[in-house]
Amino acid sequence: MANTARTVDRVEDGLHAGPDAQVDDKRLLILPTDPARTDPFLVLSEDWFSTPGFEWHPHRGLETVTFVLDGVLEHGDNIGNSGALESGDVQWMTAGRGIIHRELAYRNERAHTLQLWLNLPAGARMVDTRYQDVLAAGRPRITRPGAVIDVVSGTVDEVTGPALNHWPVQGVIVTIEPGVVVDLPVPAPDRAFALVLHGSTAVAGHQVNAGQVAWSEPVTGPGSVLKLRAAPDTDDVARLMVYSGPPVAEPIVMGGSFVMNHAHEIEQARRDFRSGGFGPVPRLARL
Repeated sequence: MANTARTVDRVEDGLHAGPDAQVDDKRLLILPTDPARTDPFLVLSEDWFSTPGFEWHPHRGLETVTFVLDGVLEHGDNIGNSGALESGDVQWMTAGRGIIHRELAYRNERAHTLQLWLNLPAGARMVDTRYQDVLAAGRPRITRPGAVIDVVSGTVDEVTGPALNHWPVQGVIVTIEPGVVVDLPVPAPDRAFALVLHGSTAVAGHQVNAGQVAWSEPVTGPGSVLKLRAAPDTDDVARLMVYSGPPVAEPIVMGGSFVMNHAHEIEQARRDFRSGGFGPVPRLARL
């Protein structure tokens, strides 16, 4: 049976939030204002920072996927992980029942990152915490004429990315030469978004420019494809971040850096953190 051709439901510009106490500049590409509409993706934040960055802070009930666009990201947590990630590297963190971590610009120089918050079903919100450094050098890549698909998570063309999941998420970085068309397989039950990182791309026939996000809703059928076509009248390659996953379709309550199903669970997370239930705030030295 033929795969269903996906359509684009909407194209969004996001919100330029500007500098704050942690970052030099910020854009919110997926806003947490209507999580049921973007589930299983809750937030996508683009951040530029030097100092102070994101010092020790807690999370519970979600996963965060951090993609380093430029600079070097220093990270650490209270379960013993620390290190530095460079351009192209991804960190996939399962907050689960509770973690305290930090994300800083190495030597306070500069870091430019994207961070995606992933929803989890109720049965997985309190799993054990886990850090995965999904380094660019170790990820599998699919080479097609005029295009490369870098597989972070999920399986594309029988190539499986290294990220381990508590909820089935497919995540790829696609690089396309001018004028080239890529039919990207996407599981039919998935809600998908395509963020154009560089250049200009037609996503299912809709023009999407750098910094914009195109959304595609679940379809019926055995499988589906999302058609990507890089602009032909340019010398620049197009680069996109394309993630998809089936909606969890459960109640979502967000409270700061906690995501749970009910408000009383958010209050419990705050009490647990204040009482030391997440463990002590580390005294880890800077790299």
